[in-house]
Amino acid sequence: MVKTTRFDAAEYLDTPERQAEYISAALETGDTAFVRDAVSIVARARGMGDIAKAAGLNRESLYRALGETGNPEFGTMLGVFRALGLELSARPAKKKPVRRRAKKAA
Repeated sequence: MVKTTRFDAAEYLDTPERQAEYISAALETGDTAFVRDAVSIVARARGMGDIAKAAGLNRESLYRALGETGNPEFGTMLGVFRALGLELSARPAKKKPVRRRAKKAA
């Protein structure tokens, strides 16, 4: 029987740059569950206890908020972003080309 090991993305997110890129990619999808999971993975890579403390949360609350069924409040996410040394910014969305309808012949 072949033994496999469980893949853990946190092991590969070993620099602040990689971590920021991973979270940025998650944010660009607009998928809230993916964003929550990405933030959770980066927090684990940095040390969940340290991030919880810096965010003003206890460790269990942070695990619950970022867990599979978690739905963290925006304020919690902002605190975690600050604890991770990340800042959020906004930029205009890329506009999709507008399709114009062909005019009917009169």
